[in-house]
Amino acid sequence: MSLAIIFIYLVLVLGLGILSHRLFRNTGEDYFVASRTINWFVLLMSLFGTHMTAFSILGASGEAYHRGIGVFALMASSSALVVPCVFHFIGTRLWHVGKRFGYLTQVQYFRARWESDGLGLLLFIVLVLLIIPYLLIGVMGGGGTLATITDGTIPQWLGGLLICAVVLGYVTYGGMRGTAWVNTFQTLVFMTLGGITFFVIMHRMGGLSTALAKVDTGLLMQEGHIKPLELLTYTCIPLSVGMFPHIFTHCLTAKDAGAFRYPVILYPLCIAIVWIPSVLLGILGNVDVPGLKGAQANTVLIQMIHIHAPGILAGFLGAGVFAALMSSLDSQSLAIGSMFTHDIVHHYSKKEMSEKQHVRIGRLFVSGVLCVTYLISLIATPSIFKLAIWSFTGFSGLFPIVVAALFWKRSTQHGVFAACASVIVLWLYFFLRNWQTPGYTVGGTGIMPVAILLIVSSVALIGVSLLTKPPSAATVERFFTR
Repeated sequence: MSLAIIFIYLVLVLGLGILSHRLFRNTGEDYFVASRTINWFVLLMSLFGTHMTAFSILGASGEAYHRGIGVFALMASSSALVVPCVFHFIGTRLWHVGKRFGYLTQVQYFRARWESDGLGLLLFIVLVLLIIPYLLIGVMGGGGTLATITDGTIPQWLGGLLICAVVLGYVTYGGMRGTAWVNTFQTLVFMTLGGITFFVIMHRMGGLSTALAKVDTGLLMQEGHIKPLELLTYTCIPLSVGMFPHIFTHCLTAKDAGAFRYPVILYPLCIAIVWIPSVLLGILGNVDVPGLKGAQANTVLIQMIHIHAPGILAGFLGAGVFAALMSSLDSQSLAIGSMFTHDIVHHYSKKEMSEKQHVRIGRLFVSGVLCVTYLISLIATPSIFKLAIWSFTGFSGLFPIVVAALFWKRSTQHGVFAACASVIVLWLYFFLRNWQTPGYTVGGTGIMPVAILLIVSSVALIGVSLLTKPPSAATVERFFTR
């Protein structure tokens, strides 16, 4: 019965995406940014849904299973403060730039801002490579969820394939409008069913206080699990939203700058609604499902649902998890498709392309991205939380670039090249160190690599910009005159 409910949910999602095609205007702008007509509520749901994916549902509960209550402080509390500020100071300005010049991707903006084709190509490559781990989260989480709920009747590889097929269907057919509508629906679903999941499991465990009394008290305290410097430097991670291609694309869809007002105000509340139950259920998983090792903890929430809410209710709660997974996978794949279409094919093509050709190429590349992601997911086994953190680390290291583009007239293409190079080198170095030493922090101090990437890329951008020729007066006039 639970499997039937999940399949019905997937059909509803696919139908909603296809229904949105009725409003399709058959233009590239409509396919990629919904003709910039999205209102504040859909914008809030889209931004939150595409940001808080399996990372906040499965990843947070899995990490809390091992490290306790402090996981909430690592990401949720800092995101509640940092992300709204990024939307207010960065998102609204990116919307204005995109609206004024007709941009559909980050690379279009950065290439024109610093008058450099080579920089645009480098950023395209770096952004696509960094988003692949983020895409993997949704596919791996979906496959693992379906396998756990069905007791292995549907293997993980088949579950991941099903997720990719459904997302491919409504993204390629409905474009950004379909993605925004589906994201709104799915965000409401996983927020609502997440709350229901929490209260049902608490009731079955005899209440929150009774359940917590059975947990190792060490998991209810931060000390011993999370170092102070680790907690402090984790606040750099949420800056990644300023450089996410899918977040940039959603910012461009807003009807006007005023549409950002409520997302800025309500984002912290949305985070609390999702993260508090996820973290607490992860901790309580030590009572019901003890002894999970490493990445096995990714499934702790699904196993608890299976124990305490079998049958029909498990199907509904499983659908809520699927909603969280797909609400990011769709936007990310569409954003990459848009980048490939406009930043590679259209930019370097010598032939004039029609609107239909833009849409066709975007659809083909989205299909390719999902196929490659699925194939990688078949051999990838790391923790969802850690996989996301490494993706976020790279994007956070690039955050000074968007700040310089919007606020610093004197920044140069050479400075941005230097910042990108520093992020690439340091990211690879720290990733390899973490591979050799799980849980690696800089010098064993607790300092997260993201802080080093952010500092070094900022210094490189500023230093090299000051030593090189500034952008032309015409470019400065173009982007800094209201």
